Amino acid sequence: MSRWPVKTIEQRFWEKVGPHTDSTKCWLWTAATIQSKKLSYGRIKVGGVTVLAHRLSYAMHYHVVIPPGMTIDHVKERGCTSTLCVNPYHLEVVTGRINTLRGVGVAALEVKRMQCPQGHPYNKENTYVWHEQRFCRVCRRERQKE
Repeated sequence: MSRWPVKTIEQRFWEKVGPHTDSTKCWLWTAATIQSKKLSYGRIKVGGVTVLAHRLSYAMHYHVVIPPGMTIDHVKERGCTSTLCVNPYHLEVVTGRINTLRGVGVAALEVKRMQCPQGHPYNKENTYVWHEQRFCRVCRRERQKE
């Protein structure tokens, strides 16, 4: 028998979360973190396995198993401002692609761009894709004339 009472996962989780009374604000993870692409995410050990705190929060609050290959997105439109947030109301299960496109990285910015550097529209008629990159047909024709 242990000399100390064994805490549940939920008890251990809540000990590591900052103020969490307002569901509209971020509930920030205050314990161990892990770095991923210059961003910090909360982490906690569950059964000897390290899991991301925001994933655990989502699963605990909604009583679901997150499908394999799916990502938990911190949704800015719901007020989320930090990857350390574990507020389940700020989180949503999405594909990796959707999570990337919602972000501010190069891939997301490229997809959101609606015209080429010379101002021609990226539309079905004027755009071709080569090696997963978009190119402007008008600009290509102008380069070929030169």
